[in-house]
Amino acid sequence: MINIPEGTGELAYKLLPLQNKMTWERHGSLALENAKINSAFFGRGQSLSALRGVQIGEGNSCVVVAAGPSLKRKDPARVIREAGYKGAIIAAESALSYCLRSGVVPDLAVTIDPHATRVVRWLGDPHLTEEKLKEDDYFSRQDQDDIFAQEMRANDEILEMLNKRGKDIRIALSTMASNAVVSRVLETGMQIYWWNPMLDDPDQEGSITARLIDENGFPSINAGGNVGTASWMMGDVLLEKEYVALTGVDFSYYDGTPYFNTQYYHEAVDLVGEENLDSLFVRIFNEHENAWFYTDPAYLWYRECFLEMVPDAECRTYNCTQGGILFGDGITVQPFREFLAMHSASEMTK
Repeated sequence: MINIPEGTGELAYKLLPLQNKMTWERHGSLALENAKINSAFFGRGQSLSALRGVQIGEGNSCVVVAAGPSLKRKDPARVIREAGYKGAIIAAESALSYCLRSGVVPDLAVTIDPHATRVVRWLGDPHLTEEKLKEDDYFSRQDQDDIFAQEMRANDEILEMLNKRGKDIRIALSTMASNAVVSRVLETGMQIYWWNPMLDDPDQEGSITARLIDENGFPSINAGGNVGTASWMMGDVLLEKEYVALTGVDFSYYDGTPYFNTQYYHEAVDLVGEENLDSLFVRIFNEHENAWFYTDPAYLWYRECFLEMVPDAECRTYNCTQGGILFGDGITVQPFREFLAMHSASEMTK
């Protein structure tokens, strides 16, 4: 049961059943075209299935680091370092530079979004210019990693970090990633493990996912529409960890964050106009944090997908984000330090 005030987000709930269709319309054809182009590079990596059964990280737990707005407030990488945690660490590509700057080298990075120009920024864009920044305020606008306050400088730092550390990092690289991302991954020397995001039910007749699996032979994983959920699934079905902790998986914004600083602000204005934005955002009370957060139709859909997937997971899921709206049946909400204290101690005694 979630606490939602009346009279908010009316349109968000009407759009919720349409999110799968809208996501396909926005990304579907691009994703398939990327997969076709990327086939020329499949030989430069391995199948993600090569990691099945490989012991990655000590013990039977792992930590997911995603890049929600709690990341800079809770600083989970610092907590990981201080705890001396030796279990597996899985980072969304959007949190990779944060981890490296904080002295944490993930055991596995994950990327899924097929966007042609934005995703590569998380890895450093060799072709970024001031002119390109004027065309897209996606990074400068959002409540995220403070490094992006100076975008060109941030890009230079990320380029240098990944050029130095790339060879030490495995990446679960979606077959649908953009050419810019694939080129950058190859340039850094990251160890590539290819996979197919699940676009539809592979058991249904005419399934696009089944066709992709037949064509490239790589496994398919239900990513729940976003890289945070994909990273959680990697911990569960790929690394087969019994305990998976989530950090930076907010699926929402801190109450008081201006709409302008939300991810889909421009799309929202185009859809309903500035004066009607309240109808697109839903405020939800997180009783674990005794605080309000708000979300949009896309992140609300991600939350619903995650909650539907939890009962089928083999792992026990702990949300240690300490913020956001991801809570419900099958999810244990726990402070991150408590999770690490329990699992770091248990691994040291083995």
